[in-house]
Amino acid sequence: MFNYLLRRILTSILVLFGVSMLVFSVIHLVPGDVTMAILGRQKVTEEKVAALREQLGLNDPLYVQYGRYLSNALRGDLGTSIRTNQSVSEAIAEQLPSTVMLAMSALIVALSIGAVLGLLAALRHGSWVDTLVMGLSVSGLSIPTFWMGLLLILFFSVRLKLFPSISNGSSFADLFLPALTLGLPEAAVVARMVRASMLDVLNKEYITTARAKGLPERWVILKHAVRNALIPVVTFLGLQMAYLLGGATIVETMFARQGIGRLAVQSIFNRDYPMVQGVVLVTAAIYVLINTLTDITYGFLNPKIRLK
Repeated sequence: MFNYLLRRILTSILVLFGVSMLVFSVIHLVPGDVTMAILGRQKVTEEKVAALREQLGLNDPLYVQYGRYLSNALRGDLGTSIRTNQSVSEAIAEQLPSTVMLAMSALIVALSIGAVLGLLAALRHGSWVDTLVMGLSVSGLSIPTFWMGLLLILFFSVRLKLFPSISNGSSFADLFLPALTLGLPEAAVVARMVRASMLDVLNKEYITTARAKGLPERWVILKHAVRNALIPVVTFLGLQMAYLLGGATIVETMFARQGIGRLAVQSIFNRDYPMVQGVVLVTAAIYVLINTLTDITYGFLNPKIRLK
């Protein structure tokens, strides 16, 4: 088990190292000179450009600049916004809780709706219920997130006037439409996974044995089938949490909701390179961390994984 943990941790460190190199490269790959973006509409002179480049350390060799960037990032210093002069770390810390809350709400939507529909489809396999659920799941996967959001706004905000189309808070009303927009496509995936897993479990010998003992069908389903069928779904949800954090960008922009996704979009439009670098690096770090914890947890649950 120790070797498995060591391999996973080393792999995660290497991935983060590679991500940091890619993020650092952004400032050198974008067209134009970053100093011109910082100086903006000021009267630009060669002296100002040279002084700013010296201040930012852009005249140093790339390996020196990367070493300085990596050293500062490890200390939690991701630089300063060139538009607001605010610390990038502070800006991300202010916006991250809103994104995490949205992602967790979407995950609850996905699990509650997807698990119920998947169980119904599996228990009514081959019936019209199964066909309907599978049709809905395909539709949920096919509709783009932005289109799903527009439909929900049109129905719940414009027609019924039940929920606001602009979300700025953490109340149920503020979270309902954004969480539903982000969670419904994932609910479709969960429904398909639960259905497939449940159908596989229902054909196992221990289910046949439980029925042969005369146990009530409800008890067989809830006690033996559902618990085992949800194991792969739990693993999937751990991975999807990281995906939802990244996928919140579109939803936050649509609903004018605060979060690191919207912060990244605004920073890109403003050519605020340090802020973009910081958001991408933090998002990647969260993604890698959640994936690593999920793999480690699954390694404890499934000894076969540890032997690979």
